[in-house]
Amino acid sequence: MKLSVLANLYGSKSLDETLQILTGLGIHTVELGAGGYPGKAHCNPAKLLADKKEYDAFIATLQKYDVTVCALAAHGNALHPDKALAKQYDEDFRNAVLLAEKMGVDTVITFSGCPGDHEGAKYPNWVTCPWPDDFLKILDWQWNEKLIPYWKNAAAFAEAHHVPHIAFEMHPGFCVYNPETLLKLRAAVGPAIGANFDPSHLIWQGMDPVAAIRELAGAIYHVHAKDTKVDSYNTAKNGVLDTKHYSDELHRAWVFRTVGYGNNETYWRDLVSNLRLCGYDRVLSIEHEDSVMTIDEGLRKAIAFLKPIIIEEAKPTTMAWA
Repeated sequence: MKLSVLANLYGSKSLDETLQILTGLGIHTVELGAGGYPGKAHCNPAKLLADKKEYDAFIATLQKYDVTVCALAAHGNALHPDKALAKQYDEDFRNAVLLAEKMGVDTVITFSGCPGDHEGAKYPNWVTCPWPDDFLKILDWQWNEKLIPYWKNAAAFAEAHHVPHIAFEMHPGFCVYNPETLLKLRAAVGPAIGANFDPSHLIWQGMDPVAAIRELAGAIYHVHAKDTKVDSYNTAKNGVLDTKHYSDELHRAWVFRTVGYGNNETYWRDLVSNLRLCGYDRVLSIEHEDSVMTIDEGLRKAIAFLKPIIIEEAKPTTMAWA
């Protein structure tokens, strides 16, 4: 297992400057934003695919710092009811797949997406309860008319271009937001669909990440190292559903934190160990979204916290004491 960083935290810097910082911290594996919400500051697939000189310069920069790309991140909502937005997110995803094929990268990360509630909708409609019965009708339409057909087509595209892993970040606001919904879509579409396991979004929903890892054994294609601190006082008053701005840390039910500032070392040791027990041995990719500390400090602390926790050597084939 290796440590990685989702490099768009330094989106205001060039790729060269970013890799200089990351390798200076001992990181030689990166996840690059390649469209959608992560942006294209370091990696614009459409441009790199169209211009050989730009592509060669991009690869040369990676080689200069001896950096490997573990995944391309193109999180978006290709099922958005706004057709122009949906088209852009779909193009970003497909271009990321084409660039991944060219680079020999086997994983593209995204969201499942969320449609509206009918063909004429303007905004996505995330269904979270079964009653009144209207909600179940919406959910049935979203999955059977939109979600499953789109991802069957997109998965076939990815597999045809030798990208076997579409890793969904299970995120509230989208149709796939927990292990149950991910496995439901995987069953309908096939093994191209798997998880980008980001515990931060599961923690505030009340899930135990280790239980989720065990449920998803064999279907985890990527892991984000990001923590969440649940505020017991605010949740006692208002519960975990919270629409206050992320900057209102003192009054929110939960906030994203650098690893170690939401849950302790034992918690993360158990998480890493269970990833290995369930067959995952790829990367832990640090995603910095901690609004309490700076990017530089948050990243340094995350690396320092995870280095003694991550299991680096291959799993033993024999037990010395047995």
